[in-house]
Amino acid sequence: METNYIFLEELTNVKKLQSTKFFLLKTIGILKIKSNNKCMKDATMNEKAPINWINMLLFSLTPAFAVVLVPLYGYFFGYDVYEWIIFILLMGFCGISITAGYHRLWSHKTYKAHPILRIIFAIGGACALQNDVLNWASDHRRHHQHVDDNDKDPYSAGRGFWFSHIGWILRNHKSSSDDFSNVKDLQRDPIVMWQHRNYLTLVLLSNIALPALLGFIHGDIIAGLLLGGLLRLVLSQHATYLINSLAHMWGRQPYSDKFSARDNSFLALITYGEGYHNYHHTFQWDYRNGVKWWHYDPTKWIINFCSRIGLTYDLKRCSLAQIEKAKLDLQYRQAVQKCKQFNLPHNLQEKLEQEYEQFLQTLQQWTEHRQAWYEAKGKQLQETLGQWDQLQLRDKYREIHFQLKIQRRRWQLLVQNLPTPVMNPG
Repeated sequence: METNYIFLEELTNVKKLQSTKFFLLKTIGILKIKSNNKCMKDATMNEKAPINWINMLLFSLTPAFAVVLVPLYGYFFGYDVYEWIIFILLMGFCGISITAGYHRLWSHKTYKAHPILRIIFAIGGACALQNDVLNWASDHRRHHQHVDDNDKDPYSAGRGFWFSHIGWILRNHKSSSDDFSNVKDLQRDPIVMWQHRNYLTLVLLSNIALPALLGFIHGDIIAGLLLGGLLRLVLSQHATYLINSLAHMWGRQPYSDKFSARDNSFLALITYGEGYHNYHHTFQWDYRNGVKWWHYDPTKWIINFCSRIGLTYDLKRCSLAQIEKAKLDLQYRQAVQKCKQFNLPHNLQEKLEQEYEQFLQTLQQWTEHRQAWYEAKGKQLQETLGQWDQLQLRDKYREIHFQLKIQRRRWQLLVQNLPTPVMNPG
């Protein structure tokens, strides 16, 4: 412990000495980044892609009509509880069809689903009017493969908020050209191809006929069309598009800084759990986006619930060890970079490396003992292992788990006390 306090004292002194140096490096770095970004933007922004007039009219007129017609009709005639319930239910139907269906089922194959559920998602996706599964998944897979590449990512956040949010849809950019070579597996899915062939019919039925029918049942077709059709359509579309844009610009990066994706709890609230975007880009094969039990991720809960009644199966999830290691690796890289930037004493860098290696070793031991303990709880091993052996496994697992907690605290203490940049006023 005495050694640790010496290291902390040295770190505190270094903080005071390095603020001026950091200010100069920061200034140079900002200028360099701005220069590089300007060159990249000049090359991409000069692209005069032809306007997609169908999308231009659709995404211009529907918001305008929603802003004008929905409040006007509400002012003169009003909406009742039934019509707002229809609006909420159709919002959820479209949203979950995109997040659980288009995204986590078809784009990433994070689980498998019963044909009934896949048909429901295919219809709900058409109701959301965000293109058919084949096109949506193809664009999204290309986005993950070339994330932040302004030339290849269909909705690269590097081209700005407007482009990544909706601008990429309004013009026929090269980065979003039709190329189904990355969705050949989906072309073998009969439900995907059925939706692809009948997409326009499904769009009209789900966006016009369905809201009109629900309104007719209650005696107000126009209210059904305005709330369940128009307003629902606009809000559900832009909620999804916020993941392409804002979730790459606002939030935290606890798992990886190799791409712009960020975790944002607020966005998770309005996107059915899709806001934990840094985790998703790091572990895209996981059916969960909100990995903690308290994370708001209704898409995860629905997929999990459906697995209990036989509608979903083969749910893929990342192990706790993989998640912990990703966070540790990121913190270590950032700490090493900070050591080099501030030219910290060599013994501090050695201490950092030692703690990192020890943390990895403890994490590996915890993983092995955790696996052994969970296997011992199984019926088959309970029959072969004596009660004494089971107690030993349990106690050893608890011991390693406690060591992991101590190691994590030591690591966090060391990382947190590395020099923090202090900007000089003026």
